[in-house]
Amino acid sequence: MTARPAFHHAIPVEDIAAAREFYGGILGLSEGRSAEQWIDWDFWGHQVVTHQVATHPGPAGYNHVDDHEVPVPHFGAVLAIPDFHALAAKLKAAGTTFVIEPYLRFEGQKGEQWTMFFLDPSGNAMEFKAFADEAQIFAK
Repeated sequence: MTARPAFHHAIPVEDIAAAREFYGGILGLSEGRSAEQWIDWDFWGHQVVTHQVATHPGPAGYNHVDDHEVPVPHFGAVLAIPDFHALAAKLKAAGTTFVIEPYLRFEGQKGEQWTMFFLDPSGNAMEFKAFADEAQIFAK
């Protein structure tokens, strides 16, 4: 039997209720199994699990990319362009503070993409991208 390739990631969060509001309410992810201190999320067909911890330090550092400071580590998803813009609008309406506002990165170059970075309530950095040409995702 061949398994469907899927991403799995565990995310430390300081407040499971705030995680539920952010990941379920703002990002609109479907909640799967859960317990008092963790929640499984359907992250665009992949599994992300928020686990409550006492403290979380946030990004370890930043790398300079296309005149912006990109938080490291970060995780996210590649979306279709209309879904990217719908999510950006939803985040703005919820009052999300962006680390990097939604913009077109590498415009006119290989790898041209819409991108945005923001933090969840526990300081986990997230990036969402969208490509007009998905063949450009790994372009050099």
